Amino acid sequence: MAKLYFRYGAMGSSKTANAVMVQYNYRERGCEVLMLKPRLENRDGATLVRSRCGLEAECRYVEDLDQISLHGIACVIVDEAHFLTAAQVRQLVDIVDDYDIPVICYGLRTDFRGELFEGSRELLCWADTIEEIKTMCDCGAKAIINARIDSQGFIVTEGAQVVLGGNDSYIAMCHRCYIHGI
Repeated sequence: MAKLYFRYGAMGSSKTANAVMVQYNYRERGCEVLMLKPRLENRDGATLVRSRCGLEAECRYVEDLDQISLHGIACVIVDEAHFLTAAQVRQLVDIVDDYDIPVICYGLRTDFRGELFEGSRELLCWADTIEEIKTMCDCGAKAIINARIDSQGFIVTEGAQVVLGGNDSYIAMCHRCYIHGI
């Protein structure tokens, strides 16, 4: 019986690398995988997901899911799942229930203010299995905060929820370092 999985972690926890490795393992066994990402995530181009360590895979947009045939698909993998809408998460739930296809979603749990993203909130509600992918703060403690930083490296606590960026804009931190950094 297929399940909906939500695998979340702070920035730099290798979520995308994990997603690419999972799709590779399926394909190595002769299985067809549908790799998806939200259209909003365009830093690596329209049809590519790329991890910080250099692993990459071709993908399609989750917004185009209605036009994609699921015939022969063994697994659906979604990167940057925190950017999903509630309706898109429910569509993934339907794929699991109606087609018996496992769906594995990778994303952040919270934003730079510690607030849930819409997609993360829905995945926490609907996922059959929820797993944390851990990473470390510079101090060695477990990182749980995705701190947004400005060009001088100072922590930003206000602004739009979504600002695309990588190591130049965000750093994973433990709560203690985050509070002391503010």
